Amino acid sequence: MEILLLGIYSFFVWLIFFKFKWLPWTTTSQVTVAVIPIVALTGLILTLNVVAPSSADVRVFKYTIPIVSQVRGRVIEVPVEEGNRLVKKGDVLFRVDPTPYKLNVNSLMAQLVGAKGGNEQLREQLKSATGSSDALRTRIALARKRVQQNEELAGTGAGNKFDLEQAESNLRDLEAQLGASIANEAQVRAQLAATVGGDISSVAKIKADLANAEWELEQTTVRSPCDCYVINLALRPGAFVAGMPFNPVMTLVEAEGQVVALYNQNELHQIEPGNYAEFTLKTNPGKVVRAKVDSIIWATGAGQMQASGTVPMTGVLAAPPNRFAVKFDVNAEDKALLIAAGAAGQAAVYTNHAKAIHILRMVILRVGAYTDYLVLKLH
Repeated sequence: MEILLLGIYSFFVWLIFFKFKWLPWTTTSQVTVAVIPIVALTGLILTLNVVAPSSADVRVFKYTIPIVSQVRGRVIEVPVEEGNRLVKKGDVLFRVDPTPYKLNVNSLMAQLVGAKGGNEQLREQLKSATGSSDALRTRIALARKRVQQNEELAGTGAGNKFDLEQAESNLRDLEAQLGASIANEAQVRAQLAATVGGDISSVAKIKADLANAEWELEQTTVRSPCDCYVINLALRPGAFVAGMPFNPVMTLVEAEGQVVALYNQNELHQIEPGNYAEFTLKTNPGKVVRAKVDSIIWATGAGQMQASGTVPMTGVLAAPPNRFAVKFDVNAEDKALLIAAGAAGQAAVYTNHAKAIHILRMVILRVGAYTDYLVLKLH
């Protein structure tokens, strides 16, 4: 861009001093002609670096997700392929033989039916024990009345002592039966009282085991958690997965990554979230990708200090100032482009100041995008 401006300037100098000779070509005019472009270009570039700062270090990052099987078993299907084939969220990555997990679910469902039957049986036992206790209380009340009557008859001499002793023996026997009935009732109530979520403990445990078994059965089909690409695919039908967290069977790379441009610290004071931005990638020569500034990541490794017993070193040799990352949000119409993880390029942010000269930065960026077509090597 600077060469183009110098060419235009040189053309007008030729017209003024040589073609039409409007001004004399003297020592003063020669010095003036030489100084003007130097001062003008210097001021223009310095201003442009503030109002439309550029970065020659654009980087594309994408998160990876290691996929680990949650269950053990033999793999029966791997429908995905490695490479540049997009896997949608919810697509099946692989399936583990579900047979043992189905059998476990069926077994627990049968146990649950039996346990629920036992629950109903306990309720019937409680009902029977409560009825027996009520009947015994009625009989005890009658037996006490008979003891009282026999005591009155024996006191007047109208009754005999044997009838009184027999009535007292019957009363003691009924009271013993009532004690046993109350103990049985309390035992049944205790079993019914040990509930979890309205179920007795045995039923609640089986329900918990059944829920876990159903979850394990569901995990035999592993689905993609995102729109991703599959890499490091070493899994094949017939392989055995152990269900261990340190044994990933494949890796997913997210389809939409993060694009950041690294700027020197004194280039950031005019950049704001929402500013229009453009960037180029060497993987897409000649293409300018449109975006907006999402945020500035105000942190670098140089600003991190971990707690330790060591006195922080101020250093004899000063380290160069670190750069900060400006995160871009790619426009919707350009998200379909292949933005490869690890791709590098150049970027420019157009601030809300001196918009009239932003066109110069746009031209410079586009010229650089087309130079990416050049493959400069001798072999």
